Parts: sequence; C-alpha cells; structure tokens
Amino acid sequence: MLVNIKLALMTGLLFTWATVEVGMEDRVEVFRGDTAQIACMFTSSEGIGALTIEWFYVSFRPKIYKQDSTMKSVERGTQFTGRISVNGTGSTGELVLTITDVLLEDEVEFICQINSLTEGDGEGHTQLRVFETPELPSIERVHTGISVSNDNPSKIGSCEVKNGYPKPNITWYRDNTPLYNVPDEVSVLHLVTMESSGLYSVRSDLNLKVMKSDKDASFYCEVSYFVPGGTRMTETNRINITVHYTSTVVSMWVESPKGEIKEGDMVELQCQGDGNPKPVFTFRHNDIELDPDTTTLVLENVTRSDSGLYECVTMNFDTYEEITGNTSLFVNYLDDAVVIPEGTAVLSEGEEMTATCNALSSLTTQTTWFKNGEQVSNEHVLTLKDAGFDTAGTYVCVVKAPEIEGMETTGTLRVFVQGRPRISEPQSTDLEETVEKMVNLSCHARGFPVPSITWTSSDGQVQHREDGVHSVVSVKVTSDINAFCNASNDYGTDAVAFSIKAITHTTTSTTTTTTTTTSTSTTTTTEGSGVIVAVIIICILLLAILGSVLYFLYKKGKICGRSGKQDLTKEKSNKDNIVVEMKSDNTEEAVLLGVNGDKKPSNDQVDFCYLPPI
Repeated sequence: MLVNIKLALMTGLLFTWATVEVGMEDRVEVFRGDTAQIACMFTSSEGIGALTIEWFYVSFRPKIYKQDSTMKSVERGTQFTGRISVNGTGSTGELVLTITDVLLEDEVEFICQINSLTEGDGEGHTQLRVFETPELPSIERVHTGISVSNDNPSKIGSCEVKNGYPKPNITWYRDNTPLYNVPDEVSVLHLVTMESSGLYSVRSDLNLKVMKSDKDASFYCEVSYFVPGGTRMTETNRINITVHYTSTVVSMWVESPKGEIKEGDMVELQCQGDGNPKPVFTFRHNDIELDPDTTTLVLENVTRSDSGLYECVTMNFDTYEEITGNTSLFVNYLDDAVVIPEGTAVLSEGEEMTATCNALSSLTTQTTWFKNGEQVSNEHVLTLKDAGFDTAGTYVCVVKAPEIEGMETTGTLRVFVQGRPRISEPQSTDLEETVEKMVNLSCHARGFPVPSITWTSSDGQVQHREDGVHSVVSVKVTSDINAFCNASNDYGTDAVAFSIKAITHTTTSTTTTTTTTTSTSTTTTTEGSGVIVAVIIICILLLAILGSVLYFLYKKGKICGRSGKQDLTKEKSNKDNIVVEMKSDNTEEAVLLGVNGDKKPSNDQVDFCYLPPI
C-alpha cells in the first residue's frame, strides 16, 4: 500500500507543483507490546528546508513531534514520550513514526502534517489498531438434571473467555448447529467485562427448552477474536447435559436363569423404562404387590406356585398414569419317583414280577432302571421273569426331564427271592496240611430266608452253627479229617464236604547205650535191685501227678483243645473264636463235648477253631 501511495504522489507531482501532497495508510495493526511503524509520504516543490513537519494524535490534536529546517524535537509530557522516534530527514519525501511497546491506549488516530510557506499545508491520517489474544475459553455445564416438562428455557451451561482485545465473540453450538435467540426456545445472554488492564472478558449463558433428544446432544462454544490482518477462532470442550423425562414404555424380562426354569432355582426378574432418571418400580404377582422401589426382583428357591404373571409398574408424573410392563413365569417341576410295589418285593424261585416307576412332571420324562450300577431297563416298567437268586438285589429307577439338566429324581425297590440255599462251590474241597497246623474252611451260601450254616464232623456231630450266608472255621489237623458245611432254611438244604489229608513228618532219634558192670557179690546184686524198684515207684508217682495236673489244666481251658471251646449244640456268637480239636489216636482217650456237654469217647474227633465270618 505504501508503494501505491508513493507512486500516486509521484504521478501527481508530474502534473502540479502548487500544493503539498501527503499520503498515509488508513490503519496500522499491531499486538500489544510490539512496535508500530506509521509512514508519512509527501511531495512539495519547495525543499525540505522550507517545510515544517509535525505529528499529532487525535485527542484535542496534541503535538507529539516537530521538525523544521533548524531542529527536531519530541514533545514532552505526552503518553508517547520516551517511546517514539521519527526516522528520515524528509529529503526523500518519506518519514516513519516508530512507537515501541505499544499500549492499548495507543489505539488512536495519528496525523502527519506538512506545512509549506508557499504551497500551504497538507496532512495525512492513520488509525493505529492494537490487539491482544485472549486466554483459552472455558465451559461449564449445569450438573443438575433438566426436565423436558419445564415451561421456560432452562440454563444449560456457561462459556467464558478472558483478557482479549478487542472484545471476543462467543457462539453456542448444539452438535454442529449454531444456536441463536429464539423466543421461548433459545436464549443466549452475553456479559462483557472490561478488566482494569483494559482487556475484555466475555461470559455467555445458554438457556434452552430441552427435548428428549438433547440427552444425546453435545454442546460447545466457539470463540472468535481479532488479530492483525484478520480473525482467529478456538473452541471449548464438548459437554452433555442430563435430561429428565418420564417413561412412556416399560419392559420386563427374566434376567436369569436363561432358558427353562425348574423348582429350586433362583430367578431374577428385571424391569426397565425409557425414562430418565431410572423410574421407581413396584412389582406385582397375580395382583399381589411385592418388593417396591427396585428395578430387580429376586425369587429364591422357586416352586411351581411362583408361576404366573409378573408386572412392574411406574408412574408418569406428567399425566399421573400408571405405566406397566409384564412377563409370564413358568416353573417346571418333577415330583418324587413313585415305585410300585413300594419298598420291597418277595418272590419265589421261578416267579415273575412287574414293577413300575413314575414321577409327575410338567415336562416329558425318561425312566431308566439300574442294578449294581448297570442299566437293566430303559422303560418306566421293570419286568423280572423266572426269578432266581441272581434276580435278588436293589433296583434303582432314575426319572429325568431331558430338557433341563439336573432335573431328575430316583426311587428304590429291594427284591428278595425265596428258595432253598445254594452253597457256592469252593475253589478246593480236597486239602493237605501238616499235623498240628490249622486249616481255614470257608462256606458261602445264598438263599432267602437267610440260611443257617452248620459245620459237622465225619461222625455227624454238630461242631458249629450260625445264621448267615458266609461262614469260616479253623480246623486243627491231627489226622485225616472230613468236615461238612450244611446250609438250611424253610425251603430246603444244601451241603459241601471238605477232605483234609494229614501229613506227618518222620523224626530220627539217637539211641544211647549204657554199660553197667555187675558185681558177682550177692549183697551188691540185692542192693542194686532195690534201688531200681524205688526209681520205678518214684516215676509212677511223678506220672500220676503229671496226669492230674494236665487234667486240671484241661478242665480250666488252659490246653488248646479246650481253649475257647463252646457248647456245640448252641448257635455261634460272633464274640469269640471256637476251637474244636480233631483227634484220631485210638490209644489215647480224647474228650469231645456233645450236645449236652457230656464226655464222649473219641473216634475221629475234631477240634474246630471258629473264625468270624469274612
């Protein structure tokens, strides 16, 4: 622009020399604190020595600088004193006024006046513009909820920008749409404050009649401010507001469990309305009010009686109408299994029986029968044909509802089969054992009623008797033995015989020969014979004493054949072991207690040591 003015002045100089021509820029713009330069260009036919140059600023036109052919001076006592200087002599037709450390109050109009003695006066004007960039703007929203039912616009938030020059401008936006004053809908209020520094601060409040859609809207402010040569713009952060509105729709559903519900489950029912804040609900079940003031209803350990219609109710406070959501709940059930016949069943061998197992349920069920963990039927009817001892046992029926995992019940049936006993064949009935050793004999019988087991010896004498299906006795081997296990009940008997062969180990004895010298003297022979007779008598007496002691010990139960022996006519108790000794030595007298405990002659007599059943 300076170049254009200079060219214009030079062009005018070619056509006239009668007046002084002065050219200046319309305005000069600078930031506060920077340096401003204001140019003054002029043309005159007179030389510089005939001109007087003066600078003024518009405020009663006080002079700040004067220059003529003899002197240059800066006026004292002005706001520019000490901060201005003029560059150039004027001989080239150009002067520059320099102002350092520009202040806000420097924003005035400057006048460059050229005075000529012959051509008159000429002057130019330049407006100095000063700028200050404001601080970053801030925004604050209203933290309380705003109801859509408010009749007048409600305050949304405030924006503020501080310390700018000239005054910054604030524009509100909803999403990307600017907001301007609209009666009864939008109200934007600006408050401008001039600080002591001369800078401007601007505060803007937005008032809005909110709608339900504003709950998802974002609001912000745009601040525009001037700078040398143009304008700039900056934005605040986005804010959201809390909009309050009543619900128009309420929904209700089963939150958990997912899928079918069975008795014993914990059920959680959830309610939700489209209002904000979340509405307060009241729950009802079949028109009976339940826990109020919550959005979740928890039912512990539900039963079939909990089935039915559930409702959650809230109030529309604008219309005072109830808004209701509902859902239906059905609790599936499976009753205890019912087995017919109930408890136990008693069959005779060869007999047939039919049992049923059912359970009342809201779902389709499947029934499976098990015995000893193995499946025996996959129907609700169990048929047992040609009953035998293998048929007896415990049968368990399992009733399931396949649609729901874990929904099942069980029933039990115990089956007994009547018949004569059956003794299981032992692994071996022919045994061998060393004399004086003990042999364990085992007998296992099956039957119902429970059979009685009796052990007898080869002479038919009862050695041991007990009730049960398994019996074990211990036999002391003194010679070859035959023993019998007999099982009997009301329907018959069964028996098994054991043969035990005694093994004798031969022992070689050493014979010691004693040589006696016999004297021919008659007296000596007579005395020796008397000593022998005395020794024999003493030995007989010792043997008699020993026999008495042994018999006494035998009676007191101190000898094995007697220790722990029971009355063989009595049934065996499980408290003590019974020992019955078998003896076959015909030269020695053996004692065997009979039915009444009488002493009997021994002939293949057996000692049994009874072991408790295994």
